[in-house]
Amino acid sequence: MRAARALVPIAAILAAGVVYAACSAGGPSAQKGDASLSPAAQREIAQVEAEIDRIEASTLQRVAAPPDNQVQQVELLGKLLLYDKQLSVNRNEACTLCHMPETGFTGPVSELNRTTGSYPGSVRTRFSNRKPQTHSYAPLAPVLHFNRAQGDMVGGNFWDMRATGRRLGNPAAEQAQGPPTNPVEMGLPDSACAVYRASQRPYRGMFETVWGKQAFAIAWPRNVDQVCNTPGPPTAADPLPVHLSPLDRGRAAATFDQMAQSIAGYEASAEVTPFSSKYDAVQGGKAKFTAQEQAGYALFRGKARCNECHRDGGPGEEPMFTDFTASNIGTPANPRLPYYAENRPDAQGYAANPAGRSYVDGGVGVFLAGGAVLSRPSAVDARWAGQAAGNMGRVRVPTLRNVDKRPYPAFVKAYGHNGYFTSLKAIVHYYNTRDALPRCKANDPGEGKTCWPAPETTQNMNTSKMGRLGLTDAEEDAIVAFMKTLSDGFTPVG
Repeated sequence: MRAARALVPIAAILAAGVVYAACSAGGPSAQKGDASLSPAAQREIAQVEAEIDRIEASTLQRVAAPPDNQVQQVELLGKLLLYDKQLSVNRNEACTLCHMPETGFTGPVSELNRTTGSYPGSVRTRFSNRKPQTHSYAPLAPVLHFNRAQGDMVGGNFWDMRATGRRLGNPAAEQAQGPPTNPVEMGLPDSACAVYRASQRPYRGMFETVWGKQAFAIAWPRNVDQVCNTPGPPTAADPLPVHLSPLDRGRAAATFDQMAQSIAGYEASAEVTPFSSKYDAVQGGKAKFTAQEQAGYALFRGKARCNECHRDGGPGEEPMFTDFTASNIGTPANPRLPYYAENRPDAQGYAANPAGRSYVDGGVGVFLAGGAVLSRPSAVDARWAGQAAGNMGRVRVPTLRNVDKRPYPAFVKAYGHNGYFTSLKAIVHYYNTRDALPRCKANDPGEGKTCWPAPETTQNMNTSKMGRLGLTDAEEDAIVAFMKTLSDGFTPVG
């Protein structure tokens, strides 16, 4: 049976120089003090950055003659914002560094997916605690709410549902407001900095045409550049370091909302959310599954019980391959995450993870309890506090759309909230055998083959729908073959 890639101990990865990645091999994106990456990672990241620059330049050309339709103008603005490196503290990281189209708008760097699991921020020695999720289909998530009938929180964006959508009416818009001020992502110290940087960009005129001249009619303080060039987080004594009048602060907040709504508009467009997979073609009668794919679909809906959470639709439902709830499947901790080593203050005096190696990802429960998270784009509803304990350790069920979309067959994608798994086969095998195989011992060479590590946390672990499914190797392969039909960009033959 083909099985998961055995994990490499974090000490070995550190020794190999593939953790604490700089996002280029040099040039304008490199910054003094970057730790070294493996040559393979440097080359690949440079290629991704070059593609980001190419797409941004091509998209900027459309600003001279924008679409007449306002909805399409909003989509164009959203695309420009997603590909704009200037909106990060060191002007070196666009949102798309973690969300490129060739991978279904998730992590586009095979070497990072294979090694670190998470991606570096604008401050290149800071890494997130989780792998990037996909932007595809994100705007179709419902606003976060508690479904009393099923006893579940439903909706929101991010692994921990913290982009609730309650304020802007769209979780994807509120998700877009997280990374700019997240210290381990784009790293700005104040949301007003994103607005200030956008006011200096070539798309300013079109933004004002769509959203109004007041968008950037803000009296910026003389030190705004100095403040916005300083990595966050801000100090507790000065939480909004861009010092604006109350009126200008209100304008900046409204413009930041409009930036986020533009991004969500682009993510909802046919360019990002197209429903163009082979699965869709089959449902439309324009293609047929192979025998293996058909067998995998039957298993997906039957013996493997996949669609009990990764729903393929029902009456009045589009097949989103998620039920928008949260679950703890018992994913092992991923020792390759650089986040575990971020327990000491960095050059800016910031320690992202004071808990160090003892860190345990509490997922949705931490957000609902009002606990510390790296960014909080949405306020938690105090009425949800009673649901916190039942959601500790649980993370949002991701859509399986584009789960296998990759630029070439050997490209490595990461799976699970922490990127522990590095192949679809591995995670399907885990669902099948989590409770059938014994627990691994330290440095066990059979990891993923004859044993599995203990879950990162067993709180609220899903024990009723997975763990001992009794699938054969061929049945696992059939499920993988079916999931590969969920990649957008399929062209029917004939």
